[in-house]
Amino acid sequence: MTAQPARPERSGPEAASVMDAPPFQPPLVKAVFRDVTPLHVSRSAARAAASVTRTVLTEIIDGARRAAAEEARKKLVPGDLLSAIDRNVELEVGNEWYDHSPTFRGLTGVLYDARGVVVPSRKRSRSRKPSAVVGAHRFEAGVRKLLRSRGARAVPAMVRDLDGIASVFLTDLARDAAMAVRQGGAKRFGTATLVTSGEPAPPPFLKDSLQALSTRRGDGRTIGRDDILAATTIQLFDGDLRRRALTEAHEATRNTSAG
Repeated sequence: MTAQPARPERSGPEAASVMDAPPFQPPLVKAVFRDVTPLHVSRSAARAAASVTRTVLTEIIDGARRAAAEEARKKLVPGDLLSAIDRNVELEVGNEWYDHSPTFRGLTGVLYDARGVVVPSRKRSRSRKPSAVVGAHRFEAGVRKLLRSRGARAVPAMVRDLDGIASVFLTDLARDAAMAVRQGGAKRFGTATLVTSGEPAPPPFLKDSLQALSTRRGDGRTIGRDDILAATTIQLFDGDLRRRALTEAHEATRNTSAG
C-alpha cells in the first residue's frame, strides 16, 4: 500500500484568515434581525453586529476564566459567569436571559405588582413565535468556537448560558438599531461613565463619531453600520467594553461595502 503524503499544515495568511473568522457569521446575525424587524440589514451592519457580540462574549469569557483560575479550575462553570458579572458591571447584558436560566434564578429579586402581590416567575413559553430565548441554540457553535479561541472549556450549562446571553444581546441590539432607523439617529446614549476608584476618568473616545450618530444618514429601509454603532452605545455602559466594541466594529467593517 502506498503511503499517503503528510498533509501540509496551514500557515501564513490563509491560516490566519481561518483563525480570525468571526464566531457569529453574518447569516446568523441577519436571521436574528429578521425576527425583530422587516428592515434590510446591510453587510457592514451584519459584520458590525457580529463583531460587537463577539467582543462582549469575549469579555464575559475572560472574566469567567479569571474566576475559575482563582479556584485552580480549567473548565468554566455557571458560578464563574456569576463571578464575572458581579466583578464587572459592564458585563451585565442580555438581561432577559436571567429570568430564564437556572443560573440566575433567585438573584434577580422578587417582583411585586401595583397592589403589592408577588409576581410569579416567568414560565417557559411553548409558543412557536421566534424569540431570543427560543433561538439561543443557534449560537452554540459560535460560542464553542469563541471558547476555543480563548483557550477555555466549559460545562454544558455554562455554554447554554453564553448561548442565551449572546442571543438576547444581539436581539436587543437589533431592536435598538431598528429604533435608530425609525428615529433618524440615536436619541439617547449611555450616561454612566465607569471609573476605577482612585483613577482619572478616561478621555473622550470617538467623540466626533458618537456625536454624528445622533443624526442619521441614509434611507429609512436599511439598517447600516452606524445604526449598529448607535445601538451599541445604548446597550453598553460608557466604559472600556463599549469603547473596545466600537473600535473593533470599525475595524471589522473597514473594507466592507454598505450593501
